[in-house]
Amino acid sequence: MNIARYPSSLTDAQWSLMEPMLPKPKKRERPLTDRRKIIEAIFYILKGGIQGRMLPSDYPPWQTVYHVFRKWNKENVWDALNNQLRALAREAHGKRSRPTAAILDSQSVKSDPHGGSVGYDAGKRIKGRKRHILVDTLGLLLGVHITPASTPDRCGAKELLGGVLQWFSWLRKLWVDGGYSGQPFADWVKEQRPKLKVEVVKRSDDMEGFEVLPRRWVVERTFGWLMQQRRLVRDYEKTEASAQAWVYITMIYLQTRKLA
Repeated sequence: MNIARYPSSLTDAQWSLMEPMLPKPKKRERPLTDRRKIIEAIFYILKGGIQGRMLPSDYPPWQTVYHVFRKWNKENVWDALNNQLRALAREAHGKRSRPTAAILDSQSVKSDPHGGSVGYDAGKRIKGRKRHILVDTLGLLLGVHITPASTPDRCGAKELLGGVLQWFSWLRKLWVDGGYSGQPFADWVKEQRPKLKVEVVKRSDDMEGFEVLPRRWVVERTFGWLMQQRRLVRDYEKTEASAQAWVYITMIYLQTRKLA
């Protein structure tokens, strides 16, 4: 079966980069359909924003694609793949593979009427979910956590950092905006990682109109990358776990294209 060359398809160089990073099938596990075609199908859904059932017939059956998507999400394959590609991307920019500084922020997006748990963000006037992300100084993803949009930024940040800081013990600087200000949050971070210092980047009180804030623009650009994918313009997912997976897949898609 020959796959049509869609804009979201992988080149041979991109597949050669990604293939060794994928988990090998277990001995008793039924061999998967061509894994390249499955990943290309997932990228097609990401870029087109379509339902899995609407995949073109030259891709594997949507049931197979959905099965792999869920299985690899449960096994943290998307997270691991993002980590490996991020390390390569950092080295390509002349940086160490392990970042020592990060930026934290959140983004509220509208959800599908048939989605799962949602909330109302009164500040943004959005009913849906909130994406809490941690990125390095290049804007590459270190971690993501999905909550109802009503979740306060500091609460979502604690849930995110509580899960990822154990894997990033070398972080020494954390930039945040005014939504995370306050001594209780800084004290909580210090309890988790005594060597990690929190710096709040605030907008000048006398500044009018648009202002590019130091370091803050990096995470805002990452949110822009996410919103360029039609699957992420709105939260269509029934579970927060699936919503989280699509953020990782977006970064995998973008980094693969930057590296090969």
